[in-house]
Amino acid sequence: MLILGESYSAKHIKILKGLEGVRQRPAMYIGDTSKRGFHHLMWEIIDNSVDEALAGYCDKIVVELMDSSSAKITDNGRGIPVDIHPETGRSALEEVVTTLHAGGKFEKSAYKVSGGLHGVGVSVVNALSSEMVVEVRRDGKLYRQEYERGIAKTPVQVVGEAEGTGTSVFFRPDKEIFGELEWDVKLIESRVKELAYLNPGLTIILVAGNKREEYSFPDGIAAYVKHINEVKKAIHNSVIYGKEEPDGYGVEFALQYNETYYPTILSFTNTIRNEEGGTHVIGFKSALTRAVNDFIKKQKLSKDKRVGGDDVLEGITAVIHVKVPEPQFEGQTKTKLGNSEVKHIVEKVVYDILVEWFEKNLGEAKIIAKKALSAMEAREAAKKAKESVRRKTVFETSFLPGKLADCMEKDREKAELFIVEGESAGGSAKQGRDRNFQAILPLKGKIINVEKANQVKVLKNEEIKSLILAIGTNIGNDFDMSKLRYGKIIIMTDADVDGNHIRTLLLTFLFRYMKPLIESGNVYVAQPPLYKIWKGKKVEYAYSDEEKDSIVEQLGGNVNVQRYKGLGEMNPEQLWETTMNPEKRLLKKIEVEDAEMADELFSILMGEDVSKRREFIEAHAAEVSELDV
Repeated sequence: MLILGESYSAKHIKILKGLEGVRQRPAMYIGDTSKRGFHHLMWEIIDNSVDEALAGYCDKIVVELMDSSSAKITDNGRGIPVDIHPETGRSALEEVVTTLHAGGKFEKSAYKVSGGLHGVGVSVVNALSSEMVVEVRRDGKLYRQEYERGIAKTPVQVVGEAEGTGTSVFFRPDKEIFGELEWDVKLIESRVKELAYLNPGLTIILVAGNKREEYSFPDGIAAYVKHINEVKKAIHNSVIYGKEEPDGYGVEFALQYNETYYPTILSFTNTIRNEEGGTHVIGFKSALTRAVNDFIKKQKLSKDKRVGGDDVLEGITAVIHVKVPEPQFEGQTKTKLGNSEVKHIVEKVVYDILVEWFEKNLGEAKIIAKKALSAMEAREAAKKAKESVRRKTVFETSFLPGKLADCMEKDREKAELFIVEGESAGGSAKQGRDRNFQAILPLKGKIINVEKANQVKVLKNEEIKSLILAIGTNIGNDFDMSKLRYGKIIIMTDADVDGNHIRTLLLTFLFRYMKPLIESGNVYVAQPPLYKIWKGKKVEYAYSDEEKDSIVEQLGGNVNVQRYKGLGEMNPEQLWETTMNPEKRLLKKIEVEDAEMADELFSILMGEDVSKRREFIEAHAAEVSELDV
């Protein structure tokens, strides 16, 4: 739009120098500035060290958390070059750390494959760190340079002698960018353990406070699959493993089936996790489907039935790792591989290896094929069951569950659905809500545990049907986010053993059947108060024992304290005031930061293995809510 009186000239063009652009638009480089982006800095530095391992020059990485918000990563790779760059006249080390798109990843002779390909990793970390120190061991000397918010504060200096080679990077993410965020030790532990599985010749040591863990897995991703399946029950003993390197690419995969009804597929390119999959996953699925169908036909296990892609994935645990010379990713955070040629390369390698394995392992292969055939039969039965809960339009009220008290708001971004435990609490919630934008769906008792039931049984459950109809998106492969009826799906249960169990059952259902809702940040858990505290006419609510003690101390003597046993004890006004009023309530957003960790947790807590569940709860008693075991 042109506004009269304004001009547009050279003075309006702002030139950002050095790494200023990164600091002004950090989300362009690390995704966001929340917990995810904060830890992305760590991944960038670790990935650089892993790239040295991929190139064959590094077999040891030490990740040390210096305190809650700084870290030091040391490797025994070649060490970043420190000699003078012929084009700039500056040390190569300073160029790499202070200049975007400067690095060895552009030169194919330095790195044939690598996770970092844009040359922005360490420089972006530098730009977003209040302080950084890089030390390089090369040529018998120890070189050092210090930085502050992307700017070199010292020249590259020789500060001593050194044995061997390698690089050490200390950095402290800038509080101006990330606030008071702290390291999630479990998340970091999961990532470094994952990298150790993906690089069988690599040892990674994680040091956090007094804790020192060493990770090394000579069996690589085959051991990774076995580890994932530890909390599930495998239906065949062998892990199917294959590896080939056609035409400069690397294709490696491992898989094993278990008794569950859900696939767990982890995919990687040059050790970088591809959370959204990509062409390598498409190729893998295509090869698996074709190989299983060919086996079924050859062994005459079915007259005329062909299993589909979803059927062969039921209960599979698979890890796919490809090495690609010039990977094409969607964005710097590398969540999805886009190279079209990779699909065909992976498909051929996986198909050939599977066909050979099936021929040599007839007994186990038949178990796998029969599971796929069983899944196909269940899918066809489930298709009929799905039709009974399918909604034609987003706001078609004539086909909503009768127990749903819907809201008037038709803009889903403003609408909220409270899933409430019990008819009593549901009644209070219906009376206390703001009916303009808050809908209430009371559930009777505990829903079916979807971790232990196939889709046919799940869809026969009346409470599950009500949930699917109310939410509107359908489930599984038929899930359609555009038909979501409420921007917030809020689980509201009692703060006791039964309430915690119901909440976990609901989250398990959403995770297994409507996972995009969690990934998109649409699922919340309400935090009802534990205590009502009053003195005279002054009434306060406490959401923890610590808050209760603080309020009691502030109010002085003759204080009344009521411990709420459930939501049903609150009248409509109290429930609104404490748990439903957007201006005062506490909501916890449910996030899936690490798919493997989440999958393992649901398998432990809701699966068949009671002993594993007991062990987990006992080991994490201070961190998890108590469940029936």
